[in-house]
Amino acid sequence: MILKILSRLIDYPNGALNAHQEELLAEVAAQEGFDNEFKTALSAFIERRLTMDLLDWQAEYDGLFERGRSLSLLLFEHVHGESRDRGQAMVELMEQYKAAGLNISVRELPDYIPLYLEFVATQPVQEQAHWLADVAHILALLAARLKKRDNDYHLVFLALLKLAQADVSIDDVLAQIDNEKRDDSREAIDKVWEEEAVSFGGDAVNGGCPTNQHKPSSLQDRSSELPINFVDAAASGAQSKSVGSPL
Repeated sequence: MILKILSRLIDYPNGALNAHQEELLAEVAAQEGFDNEFKTALSAFIERRLTMDLLDWQAEYDGLFERGRSLSLLLFEHVHGESRDRGQAMVELMEQYKAAGLNISVRELPDYIPLYLEFVATQPVQEQAHWLADVAHILALLAARLKKRDNDYHLVFLALLKLAQADVSIDDVLAQIDNEKRDDSREAIDKVWEEEAVSFGGDAVNGGCPTNQHKPSSLQDRSSELPINFVDAAASGAQSKSVGSPL
């Protein structure tokens, strides 16, 4: 459940979560891998977001994740940029989904982090940390860049790193990006898309996809709340698992 909650919090804001605030807070409080200080911080983030004006939340989200490449929520954008390798990595990730018996019936970029988290949430609990660890360096990069901007969204990515049990130091990543210039100014936006993406090792880099960033497209805009249906391809008379509902 916690992965689905974090997925919703990273996805484009809508009012669907508001009715579930107490449930979200209870789930955070129940996480054994979070210490009390972190639970308090993440709970405060949830309360703050769910009580703020929705248009203000969406405007802030747009300013963070839809301007420039550095905070892209597309995993392979941080690895391959716009190179041809990215397309192959997409195919390989889709094959990972299919190997798990899941098919995405709504067209959507498979490396979109909220969608990836929805997929990981369908996996056995003992395997979820492994899937998250495969992209831990990207999650850490996003957490560090958000923290550098003093934005509390970094808490959501820290939560994912805790669930991944990843040996990644945010302080180390912050040191690496210390002199990094922001790419969300009007002057920087055109330039940054022409530069090669920063990559940080790990299987997500070496293998091109997990186990071997974010500007949601129009198809990823949840304003219409179209469900994403995962279909168990292995089962006869396959039944869809809808992961597009609020929780």
